[in-house]
Amino acid sequence: MPIDVAKAVSAEPRTAALTWGHKDIQLYHLGIGAGTPATDPGELRYTLESRLHVLPSFATVAGGGMALAGGMSAPGIDVDLAAVLHGGQSVELHRPIPVDGKATQKSKVAAVYDKGKAAVIVLRTEATDADGPLWTCDTRIYVRGEGGFGGERGPSERVEPPARDPDHTVERAIREDQALLYRLSGDWNPLHADPDFAKGAGFDRPILHGLCSYGMVLKAVVDTALDGDVARVRAYTTRFAGVVFPGETLCVRMWRDGGDTDGPGRIHVTATALERDGAPVLTDTTVEHA
Repeated sequence: MPIDVAKAVSAEPRTAALTWGHKDIQLYHLGIGAGTPATDPGELRYTLESRLHVLPSFATVAGGGMALAGGMSAPGIDVDLAAVLHGGQSVELHRPIPVDGKATQKSKVAAVYDKGKAAVIVLRTEATDADGPLWTCDTRIYVRGEGGFGGERGPSERVEPPARDPDHTVERAIREDQALLYRLSGDWNPLHADPDFAKGAGFDRPILHGLCSYGMVLKAVVDTALDGDVARVRAYTTRFAGVVFPGETLCVRMWRDGGDTDGPGRIHVTATALERDGAPVLTDTTVEHA
C-alpha cells in the first residue's frame, strides 16, 4: 500500500527553523490583495512597516510555507503527486504573530483517514518561539485513489452556516497578477503561473492558490466583522471546494454565531466566484474570535 498509516503516524516529528521579518509580512499581505486604497489607514496596517500587524493566515507561508510538500515526503507516504489536492486548512493562534520572528516548527502526520475512494492525510505543524507556542496548523491533503484500506473515516468536516441572510456580504476583486505576486511567498507551483502547465492540468488558464483565497477571505472577515483587529482571531478553518481565477471576484458572506461585535464567538463564512454563478471556492469555513 502506498500509504503506510502506522509508519506515517508514528514517525518522529520533523523540525525546521523559521525566520521572518517585516518584508515577508508586507509581501504576503500584498499577495493577498492588501494595499488598496494605498493611503487607507486600514490598509496601511498591512503594508507600512511602522504600523504593521500580522494577519494570522501568514502562518501558512512562514519560512516558505511548504507544509503540503513536506507532508508528501513524510515517512510512510508514497503517493502520486498528480492525485494530490489541498483539501482544507486550519490555523489556531496561541498569541499574535510578531512582525519579526524566529521560531522552531515541528511537523508530523497527525492522522490518515479512509474516505473510500480517497485518503486524507492530516499534516500538523506547531510553531514555538522563545516565549512559547505561536500557532498550530492542520493541512488536510486529499489523495485520490488511496482510500479503501479499512482505516477510520475521520470526523465530518461539514459546517453549515445559519439558515438566514448573512450579516455581512463583501466582494473582493482578484487582480490579474495576484497569483504571480502571491507565489513569491513560497509556493512556486507552475499551475498558478504557467498557462501551458495549467492547460495540461485541465484549466483554461492558471488558477489562484487556494491559500491565497484563504488569506483574502480572512482579511475580509477581519476588516468587516472584527474591527480590523487581527489579534481577535483565535482560529480559522476552511475546506477548499473549488478554484478561482485571477481577474475574478470573490463574494464573501459572513454569519455571526454567538457574541456580538465586540464579544467572543464564531463567524461562519462562505466564499464563491461571482462571475461563475456563485461557484463555491471556500466552504465549511469558520473564524473563531475573541
